[in-house]
Amino acid sequence: MPKAKTVPAGLRRRRKFLKRAKGFVGGRRKLYRTARETVQRALMFATRDRRDSKSVIRKLWITRVNAAAVENGMTYSKFIGGLKKAKIQIDRKILAELAHNDKKAFTALVKIAKG
Repeated sequence: MPKAKTVPAGLRRRRKFLKRAKGFVGGRRKLYRTARETVQRALMFATRDRRDSKSVIRKLWITRVNAAAVENGMTYSKFIGGLKKAKIQIDRKILAELAHNDKKAFTALVKIAKG
């Protein structure tokens, strides 16, 4: 007796993986088994990198704030410490935005942090 292959459901399942493998090179795109393995591996990396991207963005904010603080004659740690002593609660995202786009406002914050 021939093996049953669950043709409509199995074909849909295989097509789904092959569709996701679009853009891969060689057999990783065309052959079902290698395409499935590659897609599953890519999904694992995507999950990991969604978490990692948050820390990368935070590092970028800190780098921008540090660069602007050094321009104004202060280190990053002293700047953040001065803001905490002055009881100013601005997160690093907003500080980076000010450092990048509004230098006058950032300079005013540095003066407050020094004082």
